[in-house]
Amino acid sequence: MAKKESSFNLAGFIAWVTGVLVSLAVGSGMINQILVVPYSPAIITIIAGWIVVIGAIISIVLALFQR
Repeated sequence: MAKKESSFNLAGFIAWVTGVLVSLAVGSGMINQILVVPYSPAIITIIAGWIVVIGAIISIVLALFQR
């Protein structure tokens, strides 16, 4: 099997950057309790916000290593 060449996809990159920025914004809003999940304790919303932020950071790190 031939190895497929990696090419830069501008639309994919823009979509990824947009997703990371939205994830960071939503996660920060949840951590600061600006965005809340109805009928959920505040601590659950804060923990979910941290999970979103950490997931976005992991996505950035993995993209840097291109995995």
